Amino acid sequence: MHRIGFVVFPKFQLMGFAAVTAFEMANVALGEPVYETELLSERGGEVKSSAGFGVLTKSFDDTHYDTVMFGAGTTIEPITPGLIEFARHALETARRVAAPCTGAFVLAESGLLDGRRATTHWAFARQLQERFPAVKVEEDRIFIVDGSVWTSAGMTASIDLALAMIEKDHGQDVARSVARKLVVYHRRAGGQSQFSALLELDPKSDRIQRSIDYAKANLRSVLSVEELADAAGLSARQFSRAFRAETGQSPAKAVENLRVEAARLMMEQGRHSMDVIAEETGFADRDRMRRAFLRALGQPPQAIRRNARESA
Repeated sequence: MHRIGFVVFPKFQLMGFAAVTAFEMANVALGEPVYETELLSERGGEVKSSAGFGVLTKSFDDTHYDTVMFGAGTTIEPITPGLIEFARHALETARRVAAPCTGAFVLAESGLLDGRRATTHWAFARQLQERFPAVKVEEDRIFIVDGSVWTSAGMTASIDLALAMIEKDHGQDVARSVARKLVVYHRRAGGQSQFSALLELDPKSDRIQRSIDYAKANLRSVLSVEELADAAGLSARQFSRAFRAETGQSPAKAVENLRVEAARLMMEQGRHSMDVIAEETGFADRDRMRRAFLRALGQPPQAIRRNARESA
């Protein structure tokens, strides 16, 4: 029996329970109760979710769990000393500690992510990095495993996290069976940027926004820093500094991401060859496009197109 302690706190988001459902379906797939989940909280009793209704929980104690998973919320709530202490205890006693979405802030506040690679929901990634500079935040990953600490992106990514755990515990066939029962991908291709508004760079000034609009409308062009700076009405040096300050990316990285996003959408539509897509989105050739996809999404263009066809 693999014991899972699932930690909730006031205003937790119910979607996090999707991971619990994945473990439940693993029991179904294996025909025996290999996973047992207990809901935990600092004080025990009823804990209200952000939806307004509550769940019954057991208070923190010295029980040992194989996996401790921290729930998440739609906002970053104050993290109590009791929660921090329990997280540190879990790292010492459990085989693995996991935190989908904003649960990563609990681990970071507890010091569990210092020096580790981690991810969280794209909308909170920059805040996580700013508050905890010792954490190596990778904002475009669906999930990351660094030693015994597991983190994932938005709350639906807790399913991806749970499937990876199930595969590690019981093999690929069982994980695939659970994915089929949940009607989800066994392994999602790419990173968060294909599911999020990450490419809506949200600059603070009209000048930088003009340069982004210009880039989107002229992806076939070279789009040098000088060309983008001219669209913004700034010198190249002023533009590069202002662009990074307002978006958190270099102009070159932002342009590459915009090209990847445009190419991905064309692939999903399925009407053009890879050569045409590469030319239309400014990559010039398929090899350059492939390298950009691997950097941005962790998958080659062929995998993105194949997944789109399977979905259709």
